[in-house]
Amino acid sequence: MEQINAVGRRKAAIARVFVTEGNGEITINKRALEVYFPSSILQFIVKQPLNLLEVAEKYKINVNLCGGGYKGQAEALRLAIARALVKINADDKAALRAAGFVTRDPRAVERKKPGRPKARKRFQFSKR
Repeated sequence: MEQINAVGRRKAAIARVFVTEGNGEITINKRALEVYFPSSILQFIVKQPLNLLEVAEKYKINVNLCGGGYKGQAEALRLAIARALVKINADDKAALRAAGFVTRDPRAVERKKPGRPKARKRFQFSKR
């Protein structure tokens, strides 16, 4: 199997994934998954598509991650891994879609409007 590439995005985070056959190790920006994401919840989010298809120990995954916060990065990485798994085996797409791992979450930060302190917040109204 040659190297498979995929991209995942969430909010401002972008994850570029390179999947090859291996022993299940995930390297993010030249660091181990456990070092980059110390939180077990975020590690779980990243591994969800692999655990669903029971291929967690089958592939070696190298990742370039940039932008956003840690939650957005974890979810971008989950999407990228799911897209790579679909490229490897198209039959897995139905299971991944049913779990919601193939859909890109379109929600992003709303822009700040002029004359307001934030996107929707207003300055305090003074009657007198």
